Amino acid sequence: MSVVEILILSVGLSMDAFAVALCKGLAMDRSTLKKCSIVGAWFGVFQALMPFLGYLLGSLFMKYIEAFDHWVAFVLLALIGANMIKESFEEEEGGTGCSLSFKVMFVMAIATSIDALAAGITLVSLSFKFVIFAVLIIGVTTFLMSALGVKIGNVFGMKYKSKAEFAGGAILILLGVKMLLEGLGVINF
Repeated sequence: MSVVEILILSVGLSMDAFAVALCKGLAMDRSTLKKCSIVGAWFGVFQALMPFLGYLLGSLFMKYIEAFDHWVAFVLLALIGANMIKESFEEEEGGTGCSLSFKVMFVMAIATSIDALAAGITLVSLSFKFVIFAVLIIGVTTFLMSALGVKIGNVFGMKYKSKAEFAGGAILILLGVKMLLEGLGVINF
C-alpha cells in the first residue's frame, strides 16, 4: 500500500465521522474552534486507534491468511463501502444532538470507527513503521474532516451528509478492487 493509497483510505474512512460531525454542527447554535476541535479529537483518536487494533489482530493471523490477504482486504473494504453507501440513502433515525459529553462522544467515536477496525486488518502486509505512519494519517485526516464537518454542518445543515457517506463508501470499494487486482497480479501500481 502506497502513501497515496493510505491518504485515499483515510479520506474514505473519515467520511462516517464527517457525516456525524455535520449532524453535530447542525444541532449547535454556534460552532466554535473549541467545539470543532473536541469533535475532531474524539473521532480522530478513535479512527487512528481502531485500524491499529485491526492490524494487531490481523498480524496474529497473518500466517493463515497470507495466501488470500488480497481477498480479505477486498471483501472487508467492499462490505464497509457498501454499508456506507446503503446508509447514505437511509433516513436519519434520530439526531445526534449537540452534546459533547464523554458518554455521547465515546459512543459516537466507537460507532464511526468500527469500519476502521476492519480496514486495519488490510494493513497486515505493511511494515510496523508504515502502519504507525498510516494510523497517524488516518487520525489526522479524520480530525480535520470532523472539525470541518462541524463547521459545515453549522453553516449549511444536512445538505452534504448523504453525499459524504456515499463518496466514502465508493472510495473504499474502489480501493478494495484495486488491492484485489494487485493481489491477483492483474495490475501493478
